[in-house]
Amino acid sequence: MSVGIIVLIVVAVIGLWAVMTYNGFVQGKNQCEEAFSTMDVYLKKRFDLIPNLVATVKGYAKHESETLEKVISARNAGTRLSPEEKAQDENQITGAIRQIFALSESYPDLKANTNFIDLQGQLKKIEEDIANSRKYYNAVVKEFNTKCETIPSVFIANLGHFTKKPLYAVDEAEERKNVKVEF
Repeated sequence: MSVGIIVLIVVAVIGLWAVMTYNGFVQGKNQCEEAFSTMDVYLKKRFDLIPNLVATVKGYAKHESETLEKVISARNAGTRLSPEEKAQDENQITGAIRQIFALSESYPDLKANTNFIDLQGQLKKIEEDIANSRKYYNAVVKEFNTKCETIPSVFIANLGHFTKKPLYAVDEAEERKNVKVEF
């Protein structure tokens, strides 16, 4: 075999690898976007439940308007589009919802209200769905980010302008603390 044929075969193999790696990045990017969109659907469902929850609580806790205004304010702020901004907004909404449920402890009639109990159950289910979609999103992003940073695929990532995606993380220090259980 001549040197020209060997060089041609090596170039063809490298070219094939580059195309396959590039296509892998495109597929990974699309999976990250699909995972984020799935999570976004659940966040929207929670977003839509908040006014019903606030309206139910308002009937029982008229003088707790500051807490309810925080919830509405967090909900209204939760419309940004980037994953980083969405994560910040959702952490605020989660904290605001926690405040409502803490507030309900002060109102036994509210805790017994069937609308409130139903909304609380729906939110619990949605929160589970959100948690699962965040796990899926983070798994897909971890795989994509690893590919962006490892050799030899990092060269194709740089050429194709593929960059790391943000992971969905808990920002609130309170959520990271150990739970204190007392009897």
